[in-house]
Amino acid sequence: MKNSINLTAADGHSFKAYLATPAGTPKAAVVVIQEIFGVNAHIKEVADRFAAAGYLAIAPALFDRIAPDITLAYDDGVAEGRGLKEQADANSEFDVKAAIDHVASAGAVGVVGFCWGGSLAWRMACDKTSGLAAAISYYGGELPSLAGRDAAYPVMAHFGIHDASIPEAGARSFAAAQPSVETHFYDAGHGFNCDHRGQYDADAAALAWGRSMAFLETHLA
Repeated sequence: MKNSINLTAADGHSFKAYLATPAGTPKAAVVVIQEIFGVNAHIKEVADRFAAAGYLAIAPALFDRIAPDITLAYDDGVAEGRGLKEQADANSEFDVKAAIDHVASAGAVGVVGFCWGGSLAWRMACDKTSGLAAAISYYGGELPSLAGRDAAYPVMAHFGIHDASIPEAGARSFAAAQPSVETHFYDAGHGFNCDHRGQYDADAAALAWGRSMAFLETHLA
């Protein structure tokens, strides 16, 4: 079952989230954190995949801090998305926390974030009060600059070595600084998991997805 629901963050902000419910009793929960393009078709499809695998999945609409129902095109929405991200980012962790709390009744909660969401996944993993069991970051641009933080929960990170926005040297430096993080590198660019954009790499996406599912099975059990 798929629904748009309303959540309220700790600072009183009300916003929407996409909720995907598995057919049976959830085995755990996953918060899917958006890219800079909003809770669009791709993010909803990722949540649906987690629901099909037995997880209660939720994707909070972080751009609701600015205006409701914002989704952007991949080809010409980058600049606008970056600007919206800059406006919403300071309070975005409140919204992710509200999503975590909403699905916590299903059991252990993991976060899986992409791009901006990948950075937020790392930031939430470094917050001892977030209520997580595990976090997965896909091409999170802030990880190299935030490599000095300490994760409170198990973390997996995925990077493409041809990512123009995250130089390989920076991603490698993160991995070296964080040996406890299970970091993987792929012969791919930024956004390789998204089959709605030109950077999609089917082989890298499949390998990363398999690793991510095994990681969640281990840490959300």
